[in-house]
This record gives sequence, C-alpha cells and structure tokens, in this order.
Amino acid sequence: MPLMNTKAMFDKAYDGGYAIGAFNVNNMEIVQGITEAAGELKAPVILQVSKGARAYANSKYLIHMVKAAVENFPELPIALHLDHGDSFELCKNCIDDGFTSVMIDASSKPYEENVELTKKVVEYAHKYDVTVEAELGTLAGIEDEVQVEHGKEAYTRPEEVEDFVKKTGCDSLAIAIGTSHGAYKFTPAQCTRDPKTGVLVPPPLRFDVLEECIKRLPGFPIVLHGSSSVPQEFVKMVNDYGGKMPDAVGIPEEQLRKAAKLAVCKINIDSDIRLALTGTIRKYFHDHPEHFDPRQYLKPARQAVKEIVAHKIKNVLGADGHADETIKVYNEKYKK
Repeated sequence: MPLMNTKAMFDKAYDGGYAIGAFNVNNMEIVQGITEAAGELKAPVILQVSKGARAYANSKYLIHMVKAAVENFPELPIALHLDHGDSFELCKNCIDDGFTSVMIDASSKPYEENVELTKKVVEYAHKYDVTVEAELGTLAGIEDEVQVEHGKEAYTRPEEVEDFVKKTGCDSLAIAIGTSHGAYKFTPAQCTRDPKTGVLVPPPLRFDVLEECIKRLPGFPIVLHGSSSVPQEFVKMVNDYGGKMPDAVGIPEEQLRKAAKLAVCKINIDSDIRLALTGTIRKYFHDHPEHFDPRQYLKPARQAVKEIVAHKIKNVLGADGHADETIKVYNEKYKK
C-alpha cells in the first residue's frame, strides 16, 4: 500500500465516530514504535513531521524512514503529513518531496491573510493529490517553532468557519477549543488542584465551540492539535529519575474520546510520546549506570512508544480495526 492522503481516512473516521492518530516523528525508534502499534491493531495512522523535526533529522532521512515503515507494513494505511507548515515555500518543498498531506498554519495572521495563504497552498497541493489542513484560532503553549503565551490564545470563531473553508478549499480544519501545545498545557491559575494527589485538574474543553463548528460544517473533518494527555505515570518517572517537570498536565482522555465520537477526525499527539521515551531512558540509566550502548536504552524506549501509541489508538481514538475499510474506500473512491 503506497502512502495515501487523508481523504479515505477521514471519510471512514467521520462516519465511524473515531479519530485517526497523528503522531509526530523525530527519529527511527519513534517511527518504529508508532507503526508497530498501528500494524498490530490494524489502524490507519498519520506520521507527521514538524519544521523542528526537519531541522533536527533532515527531511530526507525522515521520509525514507517512513517509506521503510510502508514496506514493513504494506497493508497499513499511512499518510505522511507536514505539521505546522508556516510558509508556502515549506509546504511546496514537502509536497515536492512526497508528503501526502500538509498543514499550512497561518492562524496567527489576520483573517484575510490566513485565507490568502491557505488558498495558495491548497491550489498547489491539489495538483498533486495532496490534502491540506488549515487552522482557525490559536493554541497556547510551545511546540517546536510554535509558541503562543498563555492568555494570548484565541478560540476559533464558529461564524468564520464556513466562509474560510469555502474560500480556501482546505480539506480539514484545526480548531481551538482549549487544547494546548506541549507538556505544560495549562497554568496553575487556570486549573484546580486535586487535594489527594496534588495534580492539576485542567478546565474542560469548549465543546460548545466544537458543536457549533459541526453545525456550520456538516460532514467536514475537524482536527485537534495539542491533544496529548501528559500521562502522570511518565511525568512521575521523569521526575523520579532526575527530571524536573512540576505541574505538567494534559487533556483528559475521556474528553478526547468524546471529541473523536463527534466530527474530530484527526487528533495530534506528540508530548506523550516524548514523555514515554524520556521517562523510560531516564529510568534505564538509573537502573543500568554501567551501560553505554544506545541500543540498550533505546530498545525499551521504543517499546514504551509502542505501548503508549497502542493505548491511544485503542482506548482514546477508537481507530483500531479500521485499516481494511480505509483501504477499501481509498481503492474504490480515491485511487488514481
């Protein structure tokens, strides 16, 4: 099965009340852990590359690692997606390199500039059967090149979504309903604190905004960024073995599952993978101070990535078992 765009994935996800996991990749172990989990669960999956990942690993290395995963899992629907592209040139470069989906994030620009830039990317991408994700509203937090201070984020305005989609022709829309980038998604002032555990309890997502967008865009795929749950067992593991991550808290998984049952067809997850990887490596170094071979500590780290991704696919996204039907839709409706 060659790399595909997201059309068939989102068709089935929207109708089936589940979401496709969009997992950020930065190295070989992360690619392997994600695709091994998706392969065993027969789940379509989006491997996404940020501008920061391209700078770290070199885009060509990442592309060929993804192509290797496609060879290893020939019956698995996989899309290669650019996460948070910030310019036409970057999106064009990724399209020319073989990405099957790109995001143009002009959400920080004035509305008309967002429309203009998104439309330009869409017109180029659609010539090559590449799908385009756009964004309305801005999320707080930090993710690679994306940095928005808490208090300066802006919820998506539902009254703009119809006009935006019509003018740009984008294939999916990322909206802001209270998710946030990074492991520190909320400030203590935004939260309450569990008196038993001392862990921050974040405010609920703005499902009223999501539901109004759904009414205005029936059948249209919605995307959630900044949707890691920041599992406290991994935060504790990082802290127990030399790390310092006080008050790191994420999006409750039950809220993400609710969103996936609605019109949210793609949910982005990055920080959870980083936490699983880093926590496992920190613990390994503590338990085996004499070891220095990277294969020794990267093997359990890769397994931790696989396990967290499998949990997300099955228990949060609900995407397990949907690979075959996605391929069927792709072959019948979209295959060139």
